[in-house]
Amino acid sequence: MTIDNRAIDDALMLVSALSECCFFALLVYKRIWKSLPLFTLYIAWAFVSDVAFFLIASHAPHSTTLAYTVESTIDSLLQYCVLVELIWSVLRPLRASLPRASFLFLLVIIAVTGLIIWPLAGQAVPPNLAPEGRMAFHLLQTFAILRVIVFLVMACFSQILSIGWRDSELQVATGLGFYSIVSLIVAVMHTHQLVGDQYHWLDQAVSVGYLGTMTYWLLSFAAKVRKRAEFTQQMRDTLVLIGGEVRADGAALRSSPRGNQEGRKR
Repeated sequence: MTIDNRAIDDALMLVSALSECCFFALLVYKRIWKSLPLFTLYIAWAFVSDVAFFLIASHAPHSTTLAYTVESTIDSLLQYCVLVELIWSVLRPLRASLPRASFLFLLVIIAVTGLIIWPLAGQAVPPNLAPEGRMAFHLLQTFAILRVIVFLVMACFSQILSIGWRDSELQVATGLGFYSIVSLIVAVMHTHQLVGDQYHWLDQAVSVGYLGTMTYWLLSFAAKVRKRAEFTQQMRDTLVLIGGEVRADGAALRSSPRGNQEGRKR
């Protein structure tokens, strides 16, 4: 019995696009887009890019490599924005106690982490890809590892930050983490495998993993959104400590001769 891989690919892409469309509608209906606008934009982009890539593959297959490179670049940029948004959203109750440069510091930390991951992600790039495809694949694997790291950090500090599996931020991170782990496992297996039916079946497994993530998000966000829990005593003590240190540093700067001089200049 011959397996029609093209038909399976088309079916997976169709179901993925349908699930993305339904999930985007759910985010709008539940007004989740107000708290996670960049994640909502990312889901909309995923739907549009999947439909566009399907049309390109069907009518201009010679342009699929270029389309894959462009799509991967935009996708990675949006993923970076989503990761920043997730962490900043989790820190919402802390923002009043954080220094003004905290958001910029968060941008730099995630970017630097991505640069550190870049050489490691290169080990998971299959050798049989074209140069353009290798660069795009390398970029995607870098962000896959970065998504796993963000998920692990949020999960480890969930109790301190008073977030649980019913909070939208952790649900988004969990879905991204699961899909990233699947794609990383497949990428590592690709590096030790020749091109063939088994190679393509692994690619289809990644698509199935993505559908699993979309199903998890649909079921999770369809449920009633839980109100954010109050901070634990541990986090309250940490807030007091951070706030006290920030105010002390500010007072010391203002009382110093240089600080007084800068204050007069203003």
